[in-house]
Amino acid sequence: MAELTAKRFLRTCFAMAAFLPFAAAGSRAQTLDQHYEKAKLEKTVVFYSGGPAAPHENRAKEFMQKYPGITVSVTGGFSNVLNERIEKQMADRKLEVDMAFFQTVQDFVTWKKQGKLLAFKPEGFDQIMPSFRDEDGAYMALSANALTYAYNTSKVRAQDAPKSAQDFLAPMFAGKVITVYPADDDATLYLFHLIVQKYGWGCMDKYMATKPNFIQGHLPVARSVASGENIATFDASSSVWPFKREGKLEIVWSPVDETPVFTLTGGIFRDAPHPNAAKLYLTFHDRRQAGRRSSPALRGLHRPAGQQGRGEMSNPHRRHGRASRHSGEGCPG
Repeated sequence: MAELTAKRFLRTCFAMAAFLPFAAAGSRAQTLDQHYEKAKLEKTVVFYSGGPAAPHENRAKEFMQKYPGITVSVTGGFSNVLNERIEKQMADRKLEVDMAFFQTVQDFVTWKKQGKLLAFKPEGFDQIMPSFRDEDGAYMALSANALTYAYNTSKVRAQDAPKSAQDFLAPMFAGKVITVYPADDDATLYLFHLIVQKYGWGCMDKYMATKPNFIQGHLPVARSVASGENIATFDASSSVWPFKREGKLEIVWSPVDETPVFTLTGGIFRDAPHPNAAKLYLTFHDRRQAGRRSSPALRGLHRPAGQQGRGEMSNPHRRHGRASRHSGEGCPG
């Protein structure tokens, strides 16, 4: 797996955000009109999304206002749980969902091999970098999220903010650091893998001795740090941005440790009950992203001006390997 520097990754993100070029506005509008005419007959579109449904609700409202007569139904939850629901529906030949938006890209790889995905390439598809899309259009990355550090601004002074994974071993953070359960989330699992790979298992043993807290889902992590129940995390996703805007927490980009980046991947099922509505929604989704230039998660990938360091960004879905108990730089006593 190739590691992406912040500069190169940012270029990649803008390429994703510019998914539908404005130069083809006329033909794109005609394509949307055609999709709309067919979608109106289907009346609804249904999709499942890994994580909370809330981030999708505003987009769904905009869609329903722009395309009256089509209702959007979104169900959020854990990708592995929603995957099981989809698999059962497929086995029973009673598929209820049109699309899935998951961070678990391996689900889409499997579904494609099984012939369960619909090949659909919105206009401008070829401008997405190959590593972020399936060559046949079965699935594509819709957004990107970085796992950064975050701390409560009323509990932690800026000068005490953690800059590396080792800093979370400081006494002030004992019992007050929170992350998602690594066994529940593959991006968080990869984050822990990076720490062990660099600093060794001894460092992880010391971290566990500080009695850290775990919870299901990145939104509860953000809420916990913002409220002060816990004061820091090295597992902050895009869920922290609303709290940052409110001044309740601050984000830190490590100048020394790798920053994992994961994508939200989407695809339409071959037997989708509302395939035209799904195509319309997927096209609308990416057109909206292009109009905004980038989502909060993508805008967040700008490093603060003047920040120095050798921190890298890496993608858990492009890297493989096993951490060794004897590897790593070591952890301070």
